[in-house]
Amino acid sequence: MATSNKAAPAAFDNASGATVHDVARVAGVSAMTVSRVINGRASVSAATRGKVEAAIASLHYQPNLAARAARTGTLRIGLLYSNPSAAFLSEFLVGAMDQCRQGGGQLLLERCEDLASQRAAIDCLVAAGVDGILVPPPLCDSPQVLAQLNQMGIPAIAVATARPSPDVSAVRIDDYEGALAMMRHLLALGHRDIGFIEGDPAHTPALLRRQAYDDAMRGAGLAVTPQRVAQGYFTYRSGLDAARRLLAQAPHPSAIFASNDDMAAATLAVAHGMGLQVPQELSVCGFDDTPVATTVWPELSTIHQPIADMARAAVTLVIDEIRQRRAGEIAPATHHLMAFTLMARASSGPVARGPSRRA
Repeated sequence: MATSNKAAPAAFDNASGATVHDVARVAGVSAMTVSRVINGRASVSAATRGKVEAAIASLHYQPNLAARAARTGTLRIGLLYSNPSAAFLSEFLVGAMDQCRQGGGQLLLERCEDLASQRAAIDCLVAAGVDGILVPPPLCDSPQVLAQLNQMGIPAIAVATARPSPDVSAVRIDDYEGALAMMRHLLALGHRDIGFIEGDPAHTPALLRRQAYDDAMRGAGLAVTPQRVAQGYFTYRSGLDAARRLLAQAPHPSAIFASNDDMAAATLAVAHGMGLQVPQELSVCGFDDTPVATTVWPELSTIHQPIADMARAAVTLVIDEIRQRRAGEIAPATHHLMAFTLMARASSGPVARGPSRRA
């Protein structure tokens, strides 16, 4: 695995700090055309190629790695990430690196945060000669990121988006049905007072998981009350804050369903700190089945999202799309829906009877 940082790799260090967009402006062409020249694609006229190469020279922009990749046929696959969950990213990397190794590809990483850094990160990956880019959450739901990649002619695969664009290939699970399955699990255990920790509203899966909570509660004839819903952002820290709000109530919920495992693990920590027995006094459930789910005590009931397998499928899709484009074929968007699994473990149990719940 090759890892790129905020600055471009050493072979791309430019004294002027020029980007692909700077080259495009000087040459009077689009960034997509510059990308095609950098990646050695044949669909550029000699005159246009000459303009781009002249602009590259004048700006001291030296795409050496990209040129070498084009000559050798090496598949360079970029990974653009801004995920707050280290556990999710770890699982994703395992699958992506494994599939790249099998497919003869090389994985390059770029981290970004805001819109400005997203554009710079994409420029770095393009400068490094990537042929396609994997976009896991939350960037898979960013119209700006997807539009920039489309403008530059770079194949992109959105991973774990709940509402995939019809024009972008995607790999996902059914987040709504997964969350609904977990709610049915808790309802079957007799829970009627269920708290919910939401995920980051910028992530489409978070919205569908919340919708499933609401629908399951109302379907069981139960009210959805604001005091039983706490905002989280898929981070452990936000889970601590949300769990404290829910468990400070008297009586507290008999069960808490957190939108991911990091926040569910944080809920366990808060419950332990309050002296609550899990699951005797409080059932706790998560979503994703990342490694943290089986390293906390008690082990988390959760929805298994096959993150590593989704990454493998995404790498396969992007490689196929790259090869189709190189062959001059149209590569239509492909949406791959993968199965989830309910993992019922020790953190969830039958609702306690009698006055066992406390503040």
